[in-house]
Amino acid sequence: MARTVTCFPMHRQRGEVIRCAGNLDRFHGEQASRYWREEMRLVAHRLKAIDMSEAEVSKQVLLFTGVVTEEMQRAYVERALQQNDSK
Repeated sequence: MARTVTCFPMHRQRGEVIRCAGNLDRFHGEQASRYWREEMRLVAHRLKAIDMSEAEVSKQVLLFTGVVTEEMQRAYVERALQQNDSK
């Protein structure tokens, strides 16, 4: 019997999204770029290791990038609102 591995979509892994967004928020410039390239390299490696197609890996990376960006924006707005409330 053939086995099938199903990967939980990267963009729905909330803990990973929050971790990456938090790290990117702390890093700036080239350090942030290096961090993100390495994270995406590791993600692609993990997905390819379970025989995910190149097209699906690209799709997962794109979706993950989008939700990380949204999380960074959400966190920024939340901090801005908290700062306004404390004044």
